[in-house]
Amino acid sequence: MAIVSMVLDPNAAAYTDDQIVNKINSATAQITRAGAVAAAARPIVDAEVTAAKLAADAAKANLDALADTARGYIKTSPAAGQFKVVSVERTSDGKLSAKYDDVAV
Repeated sequence: MAIVSMVLDPNAAAYTDDQIVNKINSATAQITRAGAVAAAARPIVDAEVTAAKLAADAAKANLDALADTARGYIKTSPAAGQFKVVSVERTSDGKLSAKYDDVAV
């Protein structure tokens, strides 16, 4: 696992829906589906759920229940094939910088 950073530029060029579709249709890279099955879509195996995990899940649920501005952290809930966000900052030049885990959930 490594922490990766990306920067979004609010002054970047905007594309129309048709321009986006044309870029996708003309792409040479193969678009593939993630091969993993989400845990929710498969049966639970022996010892997969432990007391420590249950306690951690309860603590996380309590924190997640706080209001967005009271929570003090950015909640990230990626679906299978997406990436966990670690932090978000606004850079000195006004761009949005996000750091995320480079391994998908």
